[in-house]
Amino acid sequence: MNLTPLQIQMIFVYMITLIISVALHEWGHAKMADALGDDTPRRQGRVTLNPMVHADPIGTLALPLISAVLMASSGAVGGFGWGKPVQWNPARVKRKWNMWTASILVSVAGPAMNLLLGTLVALVHVVLTTQGVIPPDSPMHRILLFVVTTNFVLFFFNLVPVPPLDGGHVAEALTPYKHRKKWEEYLRYSPFVFLALICIPQVQQIFLIPAQWCTTHVYQLFVSIFR
Repeated sequence: MNLTPLQIQMIFVYMITLIISVALHEWGHAKMADALGDDTPRRQGRVTLNPMVHADPIGTLALPLISAVLMASSGAVGGFGWGKPVQWNPARVKRKWNMWTASILVSVAGPAMNLLLGTLVALVHVVLTTQGVIPPDSPMHRILLFVVTTNFVLFFFNLVPVPPLDGGHVAEALTPYKHRKKWEEYLRYSPFVFLALICIPQVQQIFLIPAQWCTTHVYQLFVSIFR
């Protein structure tokens, strides 16, 4: 397998982007649980932005690297990965928060960090571009755009209501008790739905289309402000 210098560069950019994005995502979960009163993540050292604390050896490093190399050989960059899950105890949150509300807040905190990171990088990107610091055809332009797109993809992907994604936890918390049996029946098929999300390109449009729409419109908004 012969990779060009540009492909090797993009693999490196992808891995760094994924590691940082996953770390911020997991930190969001840990920070929210800690803010709600559960000290479990803090005792386990998870309330930190140190990427290696949140990295899973297989899900954040090995598998994404192998996937990125294989995809780069076909002209694409990307892959699938995950971080080390944050452990927290709903029973330890402050009494003013009920268990289901706490579960929703902790669940959405992770994707919210990806949305925030993508938006902030897009803002910096537009400012640097409009000020002439970064030429539109430069490698840095492509890298920043890739970082933004990746984080918006992570945001919408994790909100898909399929366990073990964050959206699955939110959907479970919002499911009325009278429909719990139907939810439990759905859980039996959720692994197959999850596999479809990561393996079938047509199904991936569920989160790729919103991510592309969000990327386009966030850039348009910032360009209209700083033009």
